Amino acid sequence: MAQADANKKRRLHPDILKLGLVSFLTDLSSEMIFSVFAIFFTTVAGASSALLGLIEGLADFSASSLNYLAGWLSDRSGRRKWFATVGYAFSTIAKLILLISTSVTGLSIFRVIERLGKGFRGPPRDAWLSSIAFRESRGYAFGVHKALDKAGAVLGPLVAYGLLSWLGESRSTYATLFLLAFIPAVIGVLVLTRIPDQQGVAHERENLQKNWQQLSQGFKRFLIPAGVFALAYFSLGFILLKAHLLGFSVTNAVLLYALFNVTCVFAAPLIGRFGDKVGRARIIVLGYAIYALINFWLIFAASQWEVVAIFAIYGLFYAIDESQSKAFIADLEPERRATAVGLYNFVTGVLYLPASLVAGALWIIAPEMVFVLAAAFSLFAILVFVVLHQHGRVENSRHDQ
Repeated sequence: MAQADANKKRRLHPDILKLGLVSFLTDLSSEMIFSVFAIFFTTVAGASSALLGLIEGLADFSASSLNYLAGWLSDRSGRRKWFATVGYAFSTIAKLILLISTSVTGLSIFRVIERLGKGFRGPPRDAWLSSIAFRESRGYAFGVHKALDKAGAVLGPLVAYGLLSWLGESRSTYATLFLLAFIPAVIGVLVLTRIPDQQGVAHERENLQKNWQQLSQGFKRFLIPAGVFALAYFSLGFILLKAHLLGFSVTNAVLLYALFNVTCVFAAPLIGRFGDKVGRARIIVLGYAIYALINFWLIFAASQWEVVAIFAIYGLFYAIDESQSKAFIADLEPERRATAVGLYNFVTGVLYLPASLVAGALWIIAPEMVFVLAAAFSLFAILVFVVLHQHGRVENSRHDQ
């Protein structure tokens, strides 16, 4: 029995790697664009930092707006692959906008519309992934998937860096970059169509209200600290702007973005294994604490080496937040995982909008205040999580008695 459990902790279903390949190709495409988007949007297209905050917030809201609906539809029908494929295909088609227009309006429309596809594919894909992962190694499975996903985010900025270095920072170079980014996105969709579906348990007669009532109390408790933390989670674009203020060019900022993704690639599987051993609740608190540390450092950072270190540490935080939170939700909600992931993404995404709007406004007044506010909310999220998690353990022990 012990040997069987040990084998489960090491094994990965082959479809986890295939889904990781799809995410790799999609992120390769997206991050070629997103690694330059914030600075291109403000310095080349001529938009303000306040507008960047609005668009980034709307993009985050867009990514989360369909999450709950997609998760509910996936759990209601039991279908995973169909919904995931539609989401990936929609994001791919949205990238065609950049081949038509790179004006402020065109860029804004693309940024928001492209994220709708992400919102629609995420919950069914994560439920699909959790259903083929052993519970004993679920954190590791999500970590490996995130590592493959972010490997594309490493290569994407490097491709952008090479192209900008070779052809120079001009509108024609960016047009070429956007065209090249479209290719791996198409390949990713084609790969996904070749992976066999993994049906979930259908809940055909369950409407949204009944669906909410059936979700576990542990998951509902987790939504509260997750929502508090979302108020601290402004766009990475503002950290890139901080780097730009400290002397990094657009081209070098792309390398910083790649560094953050490299850290995430190496950290995600290790963090996943660590969470499988010590418990994912501790990993969630660790992620909040690291984010608070990053923002405290950004308040006082005045040199380029500090920015480099911050981007490396940010990759560690991202590995926790983007993979282990989903594994934690899969533990809390075993039957309606697509719905739970979708609702989590929806709640946090709705709160990302005011977070980014406030960050954009504060940046104009005093950039340091952005990081002060984020650090404060992060620490408060830790307190709320610990209190509610302890309350949940007490309630569970009473029911067991």
